[in-house]
Amino acid sequence: MNDVWTTINNMGWNLTHRLGIVDIVDIIIMALIIYELLILLRRTRSSALLKGVFLLLVIVMLSSLLGLTSLNWLLTTILNNGPVVLFILFQPEIRKGLEKMGRSTILNKGKQHKTDQDGHERIVSEITQTMVDLSRRKVGALICFEHMTGLQDVIDTGTRVDGEISAPLLENIFEPNTPLHDGAVVIRGERVEAAACILPLTEASGVSRELGTRHRAGIGLSENSDATVLIVSEETGTMSLARGGLIQRPLTEDDVKTILTDLYQPESSWILTFWNRLKKDRKEARA
Repeated sequence: MNDVWTTINNMGWNLTHRLGIVDIVDIIIMALIIYELLILLRRTRSSALLKGVFLLLVIVMLSSLLGLTSLNWLLTTILNNGPVVLFILFQPEIRKGLEKMGRSTILNKGKQHKTDQDGHERIVSEITQTMVDLSRRKVGALICFEHMTGLQDVIDTGTRVDGEISAPLLENIFEPNTPLHDGAVVIRGERVEAAACILPLTEASGVSRELGTRHRAGIGLSENSDATVLIVSEETGTMSLARGGLIQRPLTEDDVKTILTDLYQPESSWILTFWNRLKKDRKEARA
């Protein structure tokens, strides 16, 4: 434990006496990494594990201060194997983080779907019309938009369509008592790739009990990928958005149009993207 205190004291001295430009850059990078990790763990079961690890560190410090030698030895032994234990406990989150790095804009410029202005407006109009019509008729729907994370494994669980995006096609797919109505539609760029796809259900404990399997499936996919998922409730006709493991509801027609317009517009710079998401996260945290 003395080594820990020595390390902390050395860090404090270095921060106050040897802080340079390289150190400032290093601190900013570490802050961004920690921020991304916290966002990744937020509202997941691993957030409770993280609290448990923090509590364990507090107990170790208290046992050292109070002279509880046996307890301190036991907990210190556990912490000495901490990296291996943490890797096992947070394996899903580490995998998500690596996937997120791999689908960065710089590394995946070739996967960007380019749509001309007329095609962009048509797609937004067709999907918006579909969502509004299905909402009015209280017909359940689940529409997934592929981004950087490939959804081929999801597509393989359904029936291949490979059709042009249109309101009649989408509404016919979700029409009750038809072969493809039960499941999700996956859209890749300007094409409807597949229908009746099976999505992973979310395991988050904070999901409202009012939300059914369709919503849990949409949240589950958004947790495991960067996909955007639009949902129509069969019970209430409410339109919802699942993205980043979070759900936003209810949506209006203008909300749906705005979301789709953002999806089919060229991506802005990574600095602006990060800043916009930071503002969004702060807004959600206050809510």
